[in-house]
Amino acid sequence: MAARARSEERRAEIVRAALEVIAERGYRGASLGAVAERVGLTQQGLLHHFPTKAALLVAVLEERDQWDAVPAREWRLDLLASLVDYNAMRPGIVQTFSALLGESVTDGHPARDYFTDRYTTVRASMATVLRAEYGDRLPSGLTPEQAAPLLVAVMDGLQYQWLLDPDAVDMPAAFRAFLTLLEGHVDRS
Repeated sequence: MAARARSEERRAEIVRAALEVIAERGYRGASLGAVAERVGLTQQGLLHHFPTKAALLVAVLEERDQWDAVPAREWRLDLLASLVDYNAMRPGIVQTFSALLGESVTDGHPARDYFTDRYTTVRASMATVLRAEYGDRLPSGLTPEQAAPLLVAVMDGLQYQWLLDPDAVDMPAAFRAFLTLLEGHVDRS
C-alpha cells in the first residue's frame, strides 16, 4: 500500500514538473529528460511512470481538466466569471494550457484530438449556459449556439492577452465587461 502511494505521489510530482516545462518551452520543446531532471529522476526512471511523451501529455491534460472540472449541476454565467477569477490566480496552468492549445493546431500534434473534442463539448456546454440565462435568443438576437463559440473565444483569447501583458489586461474585469456586453446594455451614469 505504501509503495503504491509513493508511486502515485511520484506520478503527481512528474505531472507538475511537466506542466512547468511545457509552460516554459511548449510541448515540442519539452523533453522527457528536462522533466526527469526537474524531479530528480533519470529519463529511464521517468519512463517507468510514463512510457511515452504522449502518455505524459495525456496525464497533464487530464490533471488540468480535474482543476477545471465542470460541476455536475449546470454552469451559470456568474460561475464562468468565477472560473476566470480562478484562472487569474494560476498563470502557470493557463500558460501550459495556452501553449498546448496553440501547438495543437499543427499537423500530427498529440493533443489535437483532445482539443478538438474539448471544444465540441465546451461549445455545447456554453450554449446550455446561454440558453439557461437568456432563453432561445440573447438580447442581441443571436441564438445560444451562435454565441457559444464567441463566448469560448473571448475566454481563451483573454487568457492569451493576459499572459502576454498582465499589467495591461485585467482578465477578470475584461470578462465581466464581456458579460455586460452580452446583456446588451451599459450603465452610463
